[in-house]
Amino acid sequence: MAGDRLHRILAELSAGGGDAWSSARLCGGCVKITGADGAGVMLMSGEIPRGSLCTSNTVSHLIEELQYTLGEGPCVDAYRQDKVVTEPDLADPVTRRWPAFTPPTLQAGVRAIFGFPLRVGSVRLGALNLYRDRSGPLSGDQHADALVVADVAARWVLEAQAGAPLDTVADELEAGADFHFAVQNAAGIVSVQRQVSVTEALIRLRAYAFASDRLLTDVAEDVVAHRLRLE
Repeated sequence: MAGDRLHRILAELSAGGGDAWSSARLCGGCVKITGADGAGVMLMSGEIPRGSLCTSNTVSHLIEELQYTLGEGPCVDAYRQDKVVTEPDLADPVTRRWPAFTPPTLQAGVRAIFGFPLRVGSVRLGALNLYRDRSGPLSGDQHADALVVADVAARWVLEAQAGAPLDTVADELEAGADFHFAVQNAAGIVSVQRQVSVTEALIRLRAYAFASDRLLTDVAEDVVAHRLRLE
């Protein structure tokens, strides 16, 4: 039953005492609950990824970085389409998508990947990402567990941020997160330099990062340090 599933998942996330709602525990607990090999949570606002709330290991961190840099992937689609996005065989998909995201993700050993939107009512916050190192769909129970974890994560994010001062990120969310403040600063700099919107500036930063085969965060740090000026 749905109530039993929620109770079991909350108990798993609370296991071990301490702060049951830390971001690290959220991602680590999600791996145990769903049987995935890794998990990550990406927060988004409008059409712009804001960064990673948590990742469970180096591969999931890479997945989040790639999605943030390229603006494509299961979390981005799950958020924008407001529905679960599944790719049970990334090496041989029925529908080919994510042309820039897929090759480095496969190289990292990922074979199946899944995105679950984070939302509370009509408020969309981002997406939960799961990956496995073998192909194949999630079982019915795994899928249902992931939906509940995504709901729990969304409510925790919303409640934590509600208690934060305006224009700040709640301490509970920022601890262990990677919100790419350098990228936001760089987009502001490019916006002023080129007289374009911040969204357009971010697109230009992404294009430069993709063309030069670099992570967006590395390009942003060069812009902020005035080692790079986009022409």
